[in-house]
Amino acid sequence: MRFLSFILVTLFISGCSSISPKDYAQEEPKLVLENYLNGKVEAHGMVSDRSGKVIRRFTVTLNGTWTGNEGVLDEDFVWSDGEKQKRVWKLTKTGDTTYEGRADDVVGVAVGETSGNAFRFKYVLQVPVGKGDDKKIYDIDVDDWMYLIDDRVLLNRTVMTKFGFKVGEVFLSFTKPVAK
Repeated sequence: MRFLSFILVTLFISGCSSISPKDYAQEEPKLVLENYLNGKVEAHGMVSDRSGKVIRRFTVTLNGTWTGNEGVLDEDFVWSDGEKQKRVWKLTKTGDTTYEGRADDVVGVAVGETSGNAFRFKYVLQVPVGKGDDKKIYDIDVDDWMYLIDDRVLLNRTVMTKFGFKVGEVFLSFTKPVAK
């Protein structure tokens, strides 16, 4: 009975604690999305399942353009199995540190916040699973955290959940070309 009580208390306490972008307010360099995600950026990443096993790898070429508070991120994915995928994000800066985003495979509106060197982006992504007639689309909760390391490198860790249970993670490294 004590063990069960310990587990319940631990789950309650861990459920109450939450990391906020504001926890990174003093971190440098400051991440300004419309600066970093402007122009060409390349990325390399991998997807792991809930056990941590890497199940797919990918590269992304991203081209970002901004006009005032409106941004378009045109992403071209190439997966390790040869599949190609495109996602176009339409971003809006809604406040000094807040953003909204929309994409065809995103349910509703993604919401984001920057602080210091960090950016958190939360949304529901429609993820296809299976092939052919067995293909199903699942709505997955996505919690993206991005951290600017220096003027060229941005690291991204994404946790994907369904009904509150982790179903996978994505690790991604963005790199801007060297300025000439």
